[in-house]
Amino acid sequence: MAHELTIEGMSCGHCVMSVRQALSKVPGVTKADVTLDPSKIGHAHVEGEVSREALVAAIEAEDYRVTTG
Repeated sequence: MAHELTIEGMSCGHCVMSVRQALSKVPGVTKADVTLDPSKIGHAHVEGEVSREALVAAIEAEDYRVTTG
């Protein structure tokens, strides 16, 4: 199963690393790719047997906001 999430509040490489690490720690995640586009919108592609709610909770725990996905 794969999830695509759009994330607001990210502004730098440290933000990308923090979100990637948080997502990777969620049980069931097998792969987490996080990118930041030039307009400072973050994108996450997450694979594994995991609920969208668990992924959103991990992102929000890092003080970012999921806007779509």
